[in-house]
Amino acid sequence: MTDSHIPLIVIAGPTGVGKTDLSIYLAQRFNGEVINGDSLQVYQGLDIGTGKITREEMDGVPHHLLDILPPDATYNASLFREQASEQVREIHKRGKLPIVVGGTGLYLEGLLYDLSFGKVEDPAKRAQLEAEAETIGAKALWERLADIDPEACAKIPYQNIRRTIRALEVIHASGELFSKQTEHQAKQSVFDELLVVLDRPRELLYDRINRRVVGMVEAGLEAEVHGLYQAVGAEEWQSLQGIGYKEWFPYFEDKQTLDQVIAQIQQHSRRYAKRQLTWFRNRMKAPHWLDMEAADAHTQAENWIAEHLEKGGIE
Repeated sequence: MTDSHIPLIVIAGPTGVGKTDLSIYLAQRFNGEVINGDSLQVYQGLDIGTGKITREEMDGVPHHLLDILPPDATYNASLFREQASEQVREIHKRGKLPIVVGGTGLYLEGLLYDLSFGKVEDPAKRAQLEAEAETIGAKALWERLADIDPEACAKIPYQNIRRTIRALEVIHASGELFSKQTEHQAKQSVFDELLVVLDRPRELLYDRINRRVVGMVEAGLEAEVHGLYQAVGAEEWQSLQGIGYKEWFPYFEDKQTLDQVIAQIQQHSRRYAKRQLTWFRNRMKAPHWLDMEAADAHTQAENWIAEHLEKGGIE
């Protein structure tokens, strides 16, 4: 069986929308195993701030690509694609249904589609740019490219953050403008995937995010971040550039109050959620959107998956 015949369920959506609960329900219903699709949950010690699932919440469902790296390591979409693809194949070989759960659009797109580039590679720079994209958003990174290589920028929509990152990576690695180099890109489905994006009415989603941040602080987020912050060079770690972590640095230096930190995390999380939804809508053109406020949300997702598996000849 080729990869294109391997069924894969992807549960995506913005931070705080309710991906974890639904993924456990579906994994138990369809004999599935979960693959983490969040760029920060791969790191050990980043638990509270990433909303990482606990052993109790897993309820016996196997999870993969969680806690696989020390917090000072670098990670990127290419590594994720390689490791997640292998997990998908191994889970399928065991007769289980692979279910990827996460909100990092760049990682999910890289897993689902065959995106090829030229030979110029700089994984460290790419990882840095991916981390920046998570923080400042697609448009700010695209504007940086516009300053360096306006000709290349004119051919890249600002929503195409993957292409923007690739252009900046190539420029950094080669010393030449991206517009002067020739690359070829192909995009085709790798697996027999069903992509489901979870959503909620904007005001309700933002309220959930705000309350979620407060809950993280009450659960000990400050101590978690401070323990990491005290390590040598921690301010430069890719892992600590994520939302929920970098906002604490001024507080530890007595430059901001606790209330200011909380407000910033909430604001940055809301903005990130908006960017995530835009990515899934415009970049990946997700066909299945699930309103998590609907009383039958879990049943609707279950029906979509059952229909998808039936089409693929899997019971």
